Amino acid sequence: MTSTALANAMENFTNTSGYLAAATMGLPPQATVAALSDELQRWSSAGSNPMDYGEIVERTRTHYSRLVGVASDRVAIGSQTSVLASLIACSLPADSEVVCIESDFTSIIFPFLQHSDLTVRSVRLENLADSITDSTALVVFSLIQSCNGAVADVEAITTAAARHGARTLCDVTQAAGIYPVDASLFDATVCHAYKWLCAPRGVAFLTISEDFAQHIVPLHAGWYAGEDVWASVYGPDMNLATDARKFDVSPAWQAWVGAEHSIELFANLDIAEVWLHSTTLANQLCDALGIEQQNQAIVTWPDESGTDLAKLNAAGITVSLRAGRLRAAFHLWNTEEDVTAVIAALSV
Repeated sequence: MTSTALANAMENFTNTSGYLAAATMGLPPQATVAALSDELQRWSSAGSNPMDYGEIVERTRTHYSRLVGVASDRVAIGSQTSVLASLIACSLPADSEVVCIESDFTSIIFPFLQHSDLTVRSVRLENLADSITDSTALVVFSLIQSCNGAVADVEAITTAAARHGARTLCDVTQAAGIYPVDASLFDATVCHAYKWLCAPRGVAFLTISEDFAQHIVPLHAGWYAGEDVWASVYGPDMNLATDARKFDVSPAWQAWVGAEHSIELFANLDIAEVWLHSTTLANQLCDALGIEQQNQAIVTWPDESGTDLAKLNAAGITVSLRAGRLRAAFHLWNTEEDVTAVIAALSV
């Protein structure tokens, strides 16, 4: 039975029929749309004050910290995961070995590959834990793979990393909001909130342990990284925050106005219930397609020619094609009617 909290959250989304693409871009809840509309009107009427956005950012930071299980002082804000990952890449000593996953999203791979003084090894997801050695400095992986929805074995990976003295950087962009995330299990995580968290694009987060933060240089430090933000707008003195805020970059104001409501919505849900709802529908689709249940919110199957993609699009169903596979992503707004519609469209 669906809880009252989840049922109420579902009602926050409108015009969602046939939308199976949260893995590509989430849909905004009504509260987010209203907040953005009000803010644009306020801005156009010369009513916006830059100093007012700070409280919005801090509330959003707190919502996100609750969602991923860490204290808010361990959360930094940004705009893209690649920029946040580059902080880690640029702080690694020369000749460090980094182990990544083959076919992982490039925003967490390219920041390391472009450093010629690092050794980057790519392995299959299922082999990641066994591929960590005493030579490994950092393990970089997505909790849920963008291309196929596979969920990483966090316990095996973190146990192996701890045994060999390696740090961990986990991208939770395809997990936060749909799959329970405990960011405290990793030395650092990155997340862009425009997918399953249904926030405007341009809102991203870094979580970092207090110990690991001591080894990372705040390369992007600007006025928003200051201990007192509005006292940090002119040099030459630099007094950065002492917690994770020293890694902050100045927020894209309007995006955060919308993000506050989206992320609060998910922070107030039992994400395990969201995962159960979504994977139940996904497995129903697998059964209807006659393929093995994948037990994921993302269902994929081969579609190299794009034939199935064309059929679904023609029927008004939004999905995506990644790495030669059709990708259908189920979120809290989806229902059994979406499963039925997919099967009907593919039967044409």
